[in-house]
Amino acid sequence: MLRQRLRARSSRAAQLGRVVTVLVALALIWYGAMLVLLALKASPGSINSVSGYRTAFDFLTGLTPADAGSHTRLIVGLSGLAAFVVFGYLALTQLPRPYLARGDLRLAEGERGAVDVEPRAIERAAEAAALGRPGVVDAAGRYGGEDLTVNVTVGHARELPDLLRGVQRDVRAALDQHGLPPVAVDVTLTGLERTQRRELS
Repeated sequence: MLRQRLRARSSRAAQLGRVVTVLVALALIWYGAMLVLLALKASPGSINSVSGYRTAFDFLTGLTPADAGSHTRLIVGLSGLAAFVVFGYLALTQLPRPYLARGDLRLAEGERGAVDVEPRAIERAAEAAALGRPGVVDAAGRYGGEDLTVNVTVGHARELPDLLRGVQRDVRAALDQHGLPPVAVDVTLTGLERTQRRELS
């Protein structure tokens, strides 16, 4: 059974990508509707008055090199550069990241040796902190080197955002209490187990 995941924080790049996707989809739907109307033998003049496709086509085909002045080339060049940067960044965020094997976290190093902490110890500290929050019935941590993901299962859906933020604060406090360096903590809801109530007769 697939579980729906709710994250306590969202990516700004993902939100920008959704906005771009919605705008492109609306444009395709709009001009797709214009094509359907043309296929149904609607008047091309009426369609052009609504969509302006023929007016734009005639304007673009009528351009000459003399029409492209220095200001026009500057605006077009800056627009192309901005589009390249934005869409290139969005495409880069969608590339799969290679999986790297986890290693021990080195806390200190001196003449007599080094102090290393295994990833599982960090995960256990995060899980214990999450389970200490009322309403959390199960927790599983995953330390990735630069971030710490904590998957939690709760017993009720009341005040869920506050509960996830509370787990995030507890995990950060536990890391600080154990002398571990601060890392990005991502709390994810992976399950909801409602408590069974029994009525005594």
